[in-house]
Amino acid sequence: MNFSKSLCFLLFLTFSCASSSELPEDENPSKKFVKCLNRSFRDISDLVYTQQNPNFTQTLLSTINNLRFAEPDTPKPLVIVTPVSEPQIQTVIFCCKKHDLQMRIRSGGHSFEGLSYVSNVPFVVLDLVKLKTFSFDAATETAWIGSGLTIGELYYNIAQQSDVLGFPSGLWGSVGIGGIISGGGYGMMKRKYGLAADNVEDARLIDASGRILIRQAMGEDLFWAIRGGGGGSFGVVTSWKVKLVPVPRNVTVFRVFRTLEQNLTNIFHRYQSVAPKFPKELDIRTDGQSILSAASPRSDNRTMIFRFESLYLGGIESMLSTTTQFFPELGLVRQDCFEVKWIQAMLYFSNFELNTPPEIFLNPSVLLRINHKSRNDLVRAPIPVQGLEGLWEIMHEMPPQQAGVQFTSYGGRMDEISESALPFPYRNGSLYEFNMFVLTDTDEAARMEWIRSLGAYLTPYVSQNPRGSYVNYVDLWLGTNNLNGTTSYAQASRWGKRYFNNNFDRLVMIKTVVDPGNFFRHEQSIPVTSV
Repeated sequence: MNFSKSLCFLLFLTFSCASSSELPEDENPSKKFVKCLNRSFRDISDLVYTQQNPNFTQTLLSTINNLRFAEPDTPKPLVIVTPVSEPQIQTVIFCCKKHDLQMRIRSGGHSFEGLSYVSNVPFVVLDLVKLKTFSFDAATETAWIGSGLTIGELYYNIAQQSDVLGFPSGLWGSVGIGGIISGGGYGMMKRKYGLAADNVEDARLIDASGRILIRQAMGEDLFWAIRGGGGGSFGVVTSWKVKLVPVPRNVTVFRVFRTLEQNLTNIFHRYQSVAPKFPKELDIRTDGQSILSAASPRSDNRTMIFRFESLYLGGIESMLSTTTQFFPELGLVRQDCFEVKWIQAMLYFSNFELNTPPEIFLNPSVLLRINHKSRNDLVRAPIPVQGLEGLWEIMHEMPPQQAGVQFTSYGGRMDEISESALPFPYRNGSLYEFNMFVLTDTDEAARMEWIRSLGAYLTPYVSQNPRGSYVNYVDLWLGTNNLNGTTSYAQASRWGKRYFNNNFDRLVMIKTVVDPGNFFRHEQSIPVTSV
């Protein structure tokens, strides 16, 4: 945070760091921007929050899910706008361009680097939180869904219409639909149905010129780009038409824990190879952390504990038979398993109890928010036992339960889709995705250095040329664009190839055509290049 403080001082209270209310009205960017809005909409005042508005801070913090960016010295927007209609969004774009303000687009506020609500230049937040439409078509089993919906709200709405339909999106119920689909979006049904973006049939997008475009009008190139090319680069997607997918009336879930004293190293070593080869109906993910345990033989009483949790699109007996056949090392027993409705399973993966009423998804604020730094890798070959044992030792360097590792297996339908079908490239040959995080509410500098060292340790074990990463786990340590002016292709490729591999080149070409002025931009937005 010292960098932000120094920046504010050196820029002599630049607009993004301090209130602009001290400036004369004809020079005040906030007032000029709001005045521009009011010329088109006289009734928009309750949707606009300047820094002087008593509800500004509450509105800004309402969906900041990485509390590392909720500090008082984090750069703030001049204005937050929460539109309820597409014409209002068109006006926000027009007024930002007229007054030379950058715009950040926020859906659920889950950007790991705060890119949807933080910037070091004067900016406006366009918060889509009120765009929560859900229109279901039973005949086609499709739905138009607003970008302001959370995953939990989407799941709730689907369950109100049918108990044999679902959607293959994320786990955490407070994640915004607009953000997760823009990056691809995976959840516990990806091995059966692919990514959320694989199941999008149409979209409504407002481009930098203020035009409202559907798939036919925007063309297949732009439609391809917005389904996995990352948010905030091509326009404002106000809604998506998604294909819902069939799910059984009853599915099976389990959650079991294993420690090093329970043969965890060998269990996880086996998991790496077999999880991508399970039948498509079975998905097992796992995450782990270092804890204190009286059962540990170590002098410091440290051990690793992993949580294995699963969704099986079928009944308990079939799931047990499948797990026993493919992964007997886990030692699963019937008492570990629960047969439930699909909506109950989705609650379970947001860490709610199975009997929790689904209406809790309508209150995303009840879900945990933490202060953290995260990094992400793709693994194409199993990490050997020796490598895992070294990983455990690094995890023990952090205080107990202050850092974690998460493993999301691929395979199944993910292997069947071309790596160029969408901007998300990591399909064929990827065993699993490896996410690591550390809490940063204390000893931030030391913990940042620790997660850097963890990334360095993993270098021999993860994908190379490029070293892959998932754009929805955005990481500014991979490289950034220039906030003002142009960014070279070479500079942007440092991070762009990591997220998109060879698809990055096509994304740059599309961006150059559809937004040549580079209005939609942030630290890792797709850049414009000369053609």
